[in-house]
Amino acid sequence: MRVLAVADKEDMHLWNGGRRQLLQDLDLILSCGDLDPDYLQYLVTVGNCPLFYIRGNHDGVYEERPPEGCICIEDRLETFRGLRFYGLGGCRRYSRGSNQYYEEEMRKRIRSAEWKLKSAGGVDILLTHVPPRGYGDLPDLPHRGFNCFHLFLDEWHPAYQLHGHIHPEYHRDEGPLPQHSSGTRILNVCGAHLFEWDEAEIIASRPVL
Repeated sequence: MRVLAVADKEDMHLWNGGRRQLLQDLDLILSCGDLDPDYLQYLVTVGNCPLFYIRGNHDGVYEERPPEGCICIEDRLETFRGLRFYGLGGCRRYSRGSNQYYEEEMRKRIRSAEWKLKSAGGVDILLTHVPPRGYGDLPDLPHRGFNCFHLFLDEWHPAYQLHGHIHPEYHRDEGPLPQHSSGTRILNVCGAHLFEWDEAEIIASRPVL
């Protein structure tokens, strides 16, 4: 299964057609937030495959103008080709902006997911905008991860958690894909990343930007 994951930065070479070939033969597109709705509409149109998205802290425009043809999985479970996806968008509350949550608010969202995930027998891929606390996040509040994500990973053991929000230029790349104590692999997809998936295992990946 060929998957494109995007977050935070529109790839103008994709958008203006310069890398249009990368959108051919896609099976699925995943967005982890903070992207222009027109960009997502372009990707889903040219990619001609489903696009699952969550909202980032700069996606207030989605309330009035959601990306057409795309599927919001905020607090929802979606299944595609046998893989179960769940979405928990937004970041730590640092202002009065939209899609921001206090730690306890995100914890309540996680608790409300329990019956859905039990009914589905679990989850394979978790989409979030920010990482768990201590896994590639930063000390300042706007870029701090959620502690309660550890509870989700320890309970449900998804194969992967994909997130954005932490731009590569914020800090030096620390090396290989971090693995949570639960076994979940955590991947920052800021920009655009192409994956080859075999069931719930990534067998090849590369950044597009």
